[in-house]
Amino acid sequence: MLLELSRITVPPGQRVLLSNVSWQEFEAILEDLGEHRGSRVAYDDGTLEIMTPLPEHETSKELVSDLVKALLEELDIEFCPLGSTTFKNEEMNKGIEPDNCFYIQNEAAVRGKNRLDLTVDPPPDLALEIDVTSRTHPSIYEALGVPELWRFENGKLQINVLREGQYIKCESSPNFPNFPLIEVIPQYLSQCRTLGRNKTMKAFRAWVREQLGKA
Repeated sequence: MLLELSRITVPPGQRVLLSNVSWQEFEAILEDLGEHRGSRVAYDDGTLEIMTPLPEHETSKELVSDLVKALLEELDIEFCPLGSTTFKNEEMNKGIEPDNCFYIQNEAAVRGKNRLDLTVDPPPDLALEIDVTSRTHPSIYEALGVPELWRFENGKLQINVLREGQYIKCESSPNFPNFPLIEVIPQYLSQCRTLGRNKTMKAFRAWVREQLGKA
């Protein structure tokens, strides 16, 4: 398996699917790929997907992540961003690498930890996926118990909240209940491309403070 993997080149925006991959092979492939790489993986009951994002995907990922961080900072909420950390659970036979993820309510539970084990540690409170290449696997996030999944596709933000083991689309985020993020996040993401990142982030922070002043 590893010999075959070393010969695979995944162009940006493309994906490779491997079937009948055992958990041991999945672990070995992760080690072989290493942590510092451009590809993302998803593992679901023996099927392994390896995908390389497009540059536009990475740009949107960084900008949306920056907006989430700014919002948490303005709200003075401690959080831990873990990027594309591999979350996996052998008992469930599933693994996923989000575009970004955040520990918010459970930040204290993982503070200072270098390794996470989802059989004992909580999953991230919020996962982010930029679906430029349509790779989101909601069923894996559901199984791992991630309470909130944001999907950003075709310029629109979709907020999915876990209810009784399944995601339902919601108009607001449980982590940020008083903010109309479905409308606002896409607006500021678009603004980044015209005004620039720094001006947009300052404007977003000002908007957040304005909302807090109204509360």
